[in-house]
Amino acid sequence: MLHEAPDLEQGSEITRQVGFVLLPDFSLLAQACALEPLQIANQLSGQRLYAPVIFGLDGSEISIAGGMALTAQRCVGSAAQDLDMLLVCASNASHGDCAALLEWLMHLAERSVVLGGIGGGTQMLAKAGVLDGYRATLAWQGPDASARIYPRIRSSRQVFEIDRDRMTCGGGTAALDMMMSLIARQHGQRLAERVSEYFVHERVHTGNEPRPASFGARLGHAPLSLTDAVALMESNIEEPLSTHELAAHLGISRRQLERLFKKYLQAVPSRYYLNLRLQQARRLLRESDSAIGDIALETGFSSAAHFSTAYRNHFGMTPREERLV
Repeated sequence: MLHEAPDLEQGSEITRQVGFVLLPDFSLLAQACALEPLQIANQLSGQRLYAPVIFGLDGSEISIAGGMALTAQRCVGSAAQDLDMLLVCASNASHGDCAALLEWLMHLAERSVVLGGIGGGTQMLAKAGVLDGYRATLAWQGPDASARIYPRIRSSRQVFEIDRDRMTCGGGTAALDMMMSLIARQHGQRLAERVSEYFVHERVHTGNEPRPASFGARLGHAPLSLTDAVALMESNIEEPLSTHELAAHLGISRRQLERLFKKYLQAVPSRYYLNLRLQQARRLLRESDSAIGDIALETGFSSAAHFSTAYRNHFGMTPREERLV
């Protein structure tokens, strides 16, 4: 849910410096969903509204979930007098000794820098105490567990929260919604809508929507690459991605992705994806008056005939028969 936050309000077209702290094995998908909207806002506005800077814990390369790595531009704790916002992006795993980061976050909070957490990055903010008294979406715990561990944080069930000068969300595409909501606050709804259209994103979410049970929560300790793969599938129902495209987005090989699905879901990615699309089709058949041909297109099928065959093979009845049940 969005709360009044004067320090995030629309103002002059100044350049805001936005830092991204990337912890080892962070999700490339979540980080891209936070960074890309800012870069597209720059492009569409014709102005340098946001200047991103990448921070690491030290000068070494930062590993990415899936085996790749990148080099940070600056180290945590370095001079950041011009920093307007800092977002911590991390996996849900433990990150060992992050004392320097926690101390830096407290220092930046005292300077009134806007602080945000993405995925496991929210845990770093919570540990630093900079979320005390704020409403926050804590990605690595359910709201009830979070309330016990961090009683001074107003744990939220929303997909993301922007409360005054704090921003928090789960991983994956929740970061995309959060950043587009931020753009709307700082530079107007029209620019946010244009960014949304660029990503072929259905709409700019406001944040006051219940957070569904996460895939990780449903499965237990699912690897981050797998949860991100499923998030990508769920976000691309109308125009399905190939297994190769999914793997490329995640920064892993197709074979790695197939092994994860086989180990944890006992299915190949394409079969799991098809099931998601057909389950969405079943909901639309039962809950809407849309034509069957339109539902076929909305769930990624090239024709009503192809849709009908796949539906019958999966559910034992045709889409038309489903509506008569």
